[in-house]
Amino acid sequence: MATEGGGKEMNEIKTQFTTREGLYKLLPHSEYSRPNRVPFNSQGSNPVRVSFVNLNDQSGNGDRLCFNVGRELYFYIYKGVRKAADLSKPIDKRIYKGTQPTCHDFNHLTATAESVSLLVGFSAGQVQLIDPIKKETSKLFNEERLIDKSRVTCVKWVPGSESLFLVAHSSGNMYLYNVEHTCGTTAPHYQLLKQGESFAVHTCKSKSTRNPLLKWTVGEGALNEFAFSPDGKFLACVSQDGFLRVFNFDSVELHGTMKSYFGGLLCVCWSPDGKYIVTGGEDDLVTVWSFVDCRVIARGHGHKSWVSVVAFDPYTTSVEESDPMEFSGSDEDFQDLLHFGRDRANSTQSRLSKRNSTESRPVSVTYRFGSVGQDTQLCLWDLTEDILFPHQPLSRARTHTNVMNATSPPAGSTGNSVTTPGNSAPPPLPRSNSLPHSAVSNAGSKSSVADGAIASGVSKFATLSLHDRKDRHHEKDHKRNHSMGHISSKSSDKLNLVTKTKTDPAKTLGTPLCPRMEDVPLLEPLICKKIAHERLTVLIFLEDCIVTACQEGFICTWGRPGKVPAEHFSCSQEDRMQGVLQDQD
Repeated sequence: MATEGGGKEMNEIKTQFTTREGLYKLLPHSEYSRPNRVPFNSQGSNPVRVSFVNLNDQSGNGDRLCFNVGRELYFYIYKGVRKAADLSKPIDKRIYKGTQPTCHDFNHLTATAESVSLLVGFSAGQVQLIDPIKKETSKLFNEERLIDKSRVTCVKWVPGSESLFLVAHSSGNMYLYNVEHTCGTTAPHYQLLKQGESFAVHTCKSKSTRNPLLKWTVGEGALNEFAFSPDGKFLACVSQDGFLRVFNFDSVELHGTMKSYFGGLLCVCWSPDGKYIVTGGEDDLVTVWSFVDCRVIARGHGHKSWVSVVAFDPYTTSVEESDPMEFSGSDEDFQDLLHFGRDRANSTQSRLSKRNSTESRPVSVTYRFGSVGQDTQLCLWDLTEDILFPHQPLSRARTHTNVMNATSPPAGSTGNSVTTPGNSAPPPLPRSNSLPHSAVSNAGSKSSVADGAIASGVSKFATLSLHDRKDRHHEKDHKRNHSMGHISSKSSDKLNLVTKTKTDPAKTLGTPLCPRMEDVPLLEPLICKKIAHERLTVLIFLEDCIVTACQEGFICTWGRPGKVPAEHFSCSQEDRMQGVLQDQD
């Protein structure tokens, strides 16, 4: 039974929590799910995922929501904290046979009130391009599974492009597509373009331009997720071999790497300014990695099982003015501020850019990020400047160093400037906690590929009978008993078999790739609350709410402090459960 706050029993599901900003409250009227509201039997199914897009229509209600549950895909108007969800009227609903949706992504650049481009990846390896407003199925990529037969783990539009998108598979490969090109009727032949440590990039050899434009092979085992930096220039990938790898996307150069404490890495995200990357995975930890320094700067331990999603909150940023101090930075150092962040992060951008106009009175920033896991818990974390820039090892004394200043000295340094992506020499760090990286150029254009013929005659995808028996066991392999606190030697051996990594974990532990636990600060969560019955698979920060989802197929809205209309407080969790029982009757 759910409770309204801090119950004593461990199994109680929380419907509200309090942070320094105030009270966050679950809004039962704003819950989205399948129309019948019946919990989905999730055993053996792919994770529930949620995608948002804003159509910028004149009504002021332009938010749209897409989510997958089992073989089904739904597209709704998202009313957020304003009005109750109307589940009886999905804009579009699709049911697939023989395969399941695994992930999806909207093209925010081309979205209008009349049309929206939605990419959907599937468990059998295909990628579908649909318009849920026009209810059209325009294209199907990898239809015959000649490019890759494994499950699609992540699909995203290339930032700033109307036609390019990137697809990752459980095979460990990524492919760059152009929606204007066909895939060909035979298996593609490849030519090596660039090779480096644990990665290779190939181009497609053909007389005419065809998909895929590029094939990336990254690490060992499944490539679980990737994320573009806010400026679109860099790509962070996390794999089942436990490695984070960060690439310059245009020049295809490896910028830096990091290794999990143990097990695979499952999720990754960038800070709104692109200076930090957070990962989560099978070690039950969240790990904070500095893009500038190429080193682990903190770990967070609050989850009791695998961490499935990490995300920064661009709207919750603590900005404080400090005493005047000397500032050593050029105007060019601040230009990145003008470009970081998504459309929804404008409030954070304006607050962070405040430092531009007040050099004599610098401001300090606290980053907020969150994580959800298979332990059904939501954790919120604050990344403060005493962690980012400790003047003394593991010091908790608050400093006022500018977070955005790329020339600020890192922990333990002697004041030398921090290595930036354009420099080749690493900074001197007595604690040996930095990772050297090669020079990276920003040359190249994402839109330099010639246009080609548009594929035609795509068959109805929902009628295909495609087999993905090998991929159906993926969720079974991700068992919840692989917890950092009580992992057995038997399950540890199984993990080593699954990852098949060439890197001996014993040799990386204690190195800059994977510092020991005592060598970096250990964060404690601000809050750690059980909010669902089933494992959590979604965490998205919006301006007036937080959105979470669990494997039962319930998408929940948590109103931010001061953002919840009064009528939402009249309906309790018990009222909602009573409504579900009546629906079932």
